[in-house]
Amino acid sequence: MAAGDWGDIYKELGATPVINAIGSVTMLGGSTPVPEVKEAMERADGPYIPLMHLQEKAGEAIAKMADVPAAYITSGAGSALTLATAAVMAGDDDDKIQQLPDTTGMKDEILIQTRQRYWYDRCLQLAGARLVEFGDKDGTTREDLEKAIGPRTAAVHFYAVEQEPDAKALPLEDIIEIAHAHDVPVLVDSAGQIYPLDVFGKHVRMGADFQCIAAKYMGAPQSTGLALGTKDMIRKLGLQSFASYEGRRIRGVGRPHKVDRQEMIGAVAAVRRWMTMNHEERLAQAEGQCGAIMAPLAGVPGVTVQRIDNVVGHMPYGVVLRVDQEATGMSLTDVVDRLKAGDPPIWTRVRDGEDFIAIHVFGLSEGEDRIVGERIAALFG
Repeated sequence: MAAGDWGDIYKELGATPVINAIGSVTMLGGSTPVPEVKEAMERADGPYIPLMHLQEKAGEAIAKMADVPAAYITSGAGSALTLATAAVMAGDDDDKIQQLPDTTGMKDEILIQTRQRYWYDRCLQLAGARLVEFGDKDGTTREDLEKAIGPRTAAVHFYAVEQEPDAKALPLEDIIEIAHAHDVPVLVDSAGQIYPLDVFGKHVRMGADFQCIAAKYMGAPQSTGLALGTKDMIRKLGLQSFASYEGRRIRGVGRPHKVDRQEMIGAVAAVRRWMTMNHEERLAQAEGQCGAIMAPLAGVPGVTVQRIDNVVGHMPYGVVLRVDQEATGMSLTDVVDRLKAGDPPIWTRVRDGEDFIAIHVFGLSEGEDRIVGERIAALFG
């Protein structure tokens, strides 16, 4: 597309497109499907297909590539979490499936470490489950989990972040051992854990019953996710889904979590590409983009930049931007606001409790890395 056409489809509606320097965030669109995914989705446009059948076959293909027993395509990782909680509460009992989110007579407590409460644990509650904390903010012991398991425990949840492991959290290995000794399943949120490739599906291979992945990180549509797990767990999860709601005429809570046939094919194509692509080239490109952002900022008084060296997970590298407010007369919030007010707007953010702006290249198109660096430099004259 010609440079002058950038964002025209949005501008025609009176909406303002932006340069995304935050990364793969839902509020800005999450992902741009890669060419291989777009081609696969286009090929899926013609014929219709029973979606319960397609889910089965697509899941088999993904499970084989991920080296796990079973897989299911969901409408994002958050959807996978909600369907998983429905599965551990209602199982394959159709009466209970249709009773949710009313959990009367069911095990409905999901145990979660106090220090692992996070923004997306809300997805665990949407099918009617209750979150019950164990341990405290200072840490978690095996005894804490043993004491927390009770007659209403439906599952234990674990939040996995390979690039920033929490030394004070109870490790997943211990959770699996203890939970399974009590015949309690283990759920893992591993939405961004896709690289190195040996972490893709790692938590199921360790013994967890379920883990979720956001397929948007691999160049699939942002509205797709993966549920990986044991065959029994994924079978029960599928019974809660929109496809089962229509295909079996059983009214489960997953009816709003629709995924179209093109997206399912796109998710398969994205996993296939991810498992076979040259990741060294991918990482080198991201590293080069960071360099293009940093170059115009070298030597700017009161401004420091540093490359993030992490390559684990879904967003490699990145740039940490710090500003000396006394030297520049500008705060980080000022930088964020002024970049948004430019043409085109550049979106960055300052997270609560952080004294820097983290710029990620995941959402930057060709040439936008240089624009981001130059626009930031221009703020300081």
